[in-house]
Amino acid sequence: MQQHIDLSRAFTVRDGLRAGFARRELDANLLDRPFHGLRAVKDDETEQDLAAGERQRRTIELRARQFSAYMGPHEFFSHTTAAVLWGIPLPLLADNDLHVSVVSPRRAPRGTGVRGHQLVAPGVQVVRPDGHGLRVTSAVVTWALLGGVLRHPYDLVAAADAVVRVDRVPGPRGRVMPPALGTVAELEAVQLPKRRGVVAQREALARVRGGVASRPETWMRLTLVDAGLAEPETDVDVYDDAGEFIGCVDLAYRGLKIAFEYEGDHHRTDKVQWSRDLEKHELLVRAGWRVIRVTAQMVFVDPNVLTRLARQALRDRS
Repeated sequence: MQQHIDLSRAFTVRDGLRAGFARRELDANLLDRPFHGLRAVKDDETEQDLAAGERQRRTIELRARQFSAYMGPHEFFSHTTAAVLWGIPLPLLADNDLHVSVVSPRRAPRGTGVRGHQLVAPGVQVVRPDGHGLRVTSAVVTWALLGGVLRHPYDLVAAADAVVRVDRVPGPRGRVMPPALGTVAELEAVQLPKRRGVVAQREALARVRGGVASRPETWMRLTLVDAGLAEPETDVDVYDDAGEFIGCVDLAYRGLKIAFEYEGDHHRTDKVQWSRDLEKHELLVRAGWRVIRVTAQMVFVDPNVLTRLARQALRDRS
């Protein structure tokens, strides 16, 4: 009797044979081989227009879903893999390996494309988020594990900013969306034996702010502060003199009407987003705001450009 198989998920060769696949079909190039003994239907979605980081995020998420069919009952995703599954922003990683952990004394998994870890209880929290249902370390524990992975202090702050962010709909009728993944107090309280990067994370927590929507926004804010400038507000709703809502800006010196807007790649490639950006920029200028449009080059490669523009704007408005 043939066995039904869900082709939306990865499946083992054995299950494929039971479902009626011929061995030659399982070995053909029509199927992906994400891991030894696993097969998956190839994803036909084109990703040519996605930024490298977004492509990597999607790849890791897909590999995690595929590998979940192969995981033991005591294994769970952790470190950067868990961060991807939680939507915590990361820099571009050196590879797409999956980080899979167990709690001691169980043995850490090994395999091609898999980095196994043995974590020591207590303090390890494993959950199944509603969004994907995969076993992962909690968002708070995931951030704690990133202390030994993320090298730049700004990235530790950016990851924590994402954990504590409460999504909202901006504007006069704005409403708060689902609660944050964690709080600063929870990040401070997490205890993991043999944890790496504790000092760097303790320093990072002092710089965490709510309302930060992306990694570049964290880098922008910290770049300005570390250059000796006043700390800008985050996630600022702007209204014109008549009280009409114009839009929400990434960072702002509200009293001086100076706004910073990060122009990510999707702002350029998404025609609808590009049109909205142009309209918002025009309305901000009409309302007397000075808008500094910031690119990835200005944030990650040559921040002196960003700080020079900010200083000039502050001089002009002071």
